[in-house]
Amino acid sequence: MMRVLAATALALASATALFFAFVLPAEFGADPTGVGGLLGLTGLAGEESADVHRTSTALTSDRREFELAPFESVELKYDLAAGDGLVYAWNASGEVVFDLHAEPEGAPEGVAQSFAQGRASSDGGTYVASFDGVHGWFWENRGYSGVVVKLRAVGFVGGATRYADGRSERVRLAESARIRP
Repeated sequence: MMRVLAATALALASATALFFAFVLPAEFGADPTGVGGLLGLTGLAGEESADVHRTSTALTSDRREFELAPFESVELKYDLAAGDGLVYAWNASGEVVFDLHAEPEGAPEGVAQSFAQGRASSDGGTYVASFDGVHGWFWENRGYSGVVVKLRAVGFVGGATRYADGRSERVRLAESARIRP
């Protein structure tokens, strides 16, 4: 009986030592003995990458189409939180002036930051919001015939607003594609 108790005590002591020396550093990033650092085990802990941003905003797929008469413009902005983003592509049936820009939440009217501007008939990419606010595009047809602009955006969007003819209106996002985390 004494041998069984001694073996059990030795096994418990060994398991505890192994837990503190190897498991804690490798699985939890805690290294109370310093052995994990010497053996390079602390890097194995599941730390979140700076490249990962978690969000509680729904993933949304949104499609828009705008018909622009000569010298007419339209603006579409999505509500994005800092770190949330979207993948987008737009094309137009003719050249348009465009401006991808954003307005920080709570900023005075007229304060905006531009990220891409120019004249083109298409553009696409990935946009990640650096601050909370409204983020989107301004398109203007400077030609002498009508132009159709088509936008496809997929991202973590809270809502959308369309600006045209001096007024703004909240627009509905594609409900069928909204996925909550």
